[in-house]
Amino acid sequence: MYPLSFSELLLSEPILRALVSEGYTVATPIQAQAIPPALRGRDVLGCAQTGTGKTAAFALPILHRLSIAARPGGVPRPRCLVLCPTRELATQIAESFRTYGKHLGLKCAVVFGGVGIGPQAEALRRGVDILIATPGRLLDLVGQRLADLREVEILVLDEADRMLDMGFIQDIRKIIAGLPARRQSLLFSATMPTEIRKLAGAILRDPETIQFAHNSPEADGIDQSVYHVAKGDKPGLLAHLVNELPMSRAIVFTRTKHGADRLVRRLHGYGIRADAIHGNKSQNARQRALQDFRTGKLFLLVATDVASRGIDVDGISHVVNYDLSDEPETYVHRIGRTARAGASGAAIAFCDPEEASNLRAIERLIRRNIPVKKAAMKHAPAAAPMAQPEVRRPQPEHRPRQTGGAFGQRPTQPARPHTQPVHSRPAQSQPVHTKPVHSQPVHSRPAAQNVKHPADPRRQFARPPHVSGTGTNGNGRRNKRRVLQPV
Repeated sequence: MYPLSFSELLLSEPILRALVSEGYTVATPIQAQAIPPALRGRDVLGCAQTGTGKTAAFALPILHRLSIAARPGGVPRPRCLVLCPTRELATQIAESFRTYGKHLGLKCAVVFGGVGIGPQAEALRRGVDILIATPGRLLDLVGQRLADLREVEILVLDEADRMLDMGFIQDIRKIIAGLPARRQSLLFSATMPTEIRKLAGAILRDPETIQFAHNSPEADGIDQSVYHVAKGDKPGLLAHLVNELPMSRAIVFTRTKHGADRLVRRLHGYGIRADAIHGNKSQNARQRALQDFRTGKLFLLVATDVASRGIDVDGISHVVNYDLSDEPETYVHRIGRTARAGASGAAIAFCDPEEASNLRAIERLIRRNIPVKKAAMKHAPAAAPMAQPEVRRPQPEHRPRQTGGAFGQRPTQPARPHTQPVHSRPAQSQPVHTKPVHSQPVHSRPAAQNVKHPADPRRQFARPPHVSGTGTNGNGRRNKRRVLQPV
């Protein structure tokens, strides 16, 4: 029987004081099982579903060990390195370290791509004890000799399966190759595919394995349901549910970045305030939207899977799978944003006919059928006129009058003498389809500007009246670019 209170886990007094001030007194199962071996310096392999408190499971023992161990002299170099897949997750892990260690005096820094490298390099130059990083940006800093990892004592790989999905596995191997061989390593993942097991076998030494087996891999306390709906009816159904259900704070997941932006515009047309976060958004825009969502200024957030594991916000009442992912595990990670830390929540899925196979794969993974609900589309609110895209059409009053000599049409009858052709010059010019020998050509300038000598019919159209390029004359000399005019 493992202890469940933090006071029984032998953590230092400053850490316990910080936990009490945040209202945390009882450890979750993953925390109660991972903290004791981590405090002893053992490697840990933890596998548990999203929302079970894995961040505190490694942050608390790391803060304890670093606070009681002597710090090397000089400018502090990173003693702990935490690798994670996304910017949002890196930011939230850093906030957790700062919250739990606010009485310890340890320095923490976070580095990720999408922002300028200068401030991050300056933070490393001033010295840090704990470095949280995404793999790509960390490799950039190491390559420019701005990050020194020679004194890392503890390595953490968080959301290892997500980093595998995003193609970071080779970057992780390069980073690990530059770390000291003698170190403590902690690896946490929501799932344990073969590649993650191989990686764990390569970097962990005699690890303490902690894995929770459930009848279903999704978090407990989630009320799941699915609506079978046509793709074009999804926006109206979502607007209806937002107005009908008690959504205090909700996340809507889409498959693509453009789909997220398009859905936000549709929701605005229904009078529903929403914002989107995805990879195409600037880091400042993503942080601003996430901060508004966290503080309650924004209750509906539309996100792609890049944020599905980086959002750690309390009180999310609903998660909507607007698009079903091709990977059933992604469904589990998405709905794990609700019902966190023992709370309850609801997960709603929209399934159009093209996504039926995805739904079946999800139900096989979670080993249960998701209850089907009927969509009450007749009650869906009407979109405001502003939601409809503006269609630009030529106005009738500005459209040229079409006649027998219209451009692009071969007239069946000659134009009437009093009718001016569409592309002709003013009325004194001849129609475009007639070429009298002594008349002025259609494309020439007025006679007073072009003709310096009396017209010579023999040379009137010696060459076509058009702009020629440079070429050679009869003597082999190059001609200058000019306009050939009748003389």
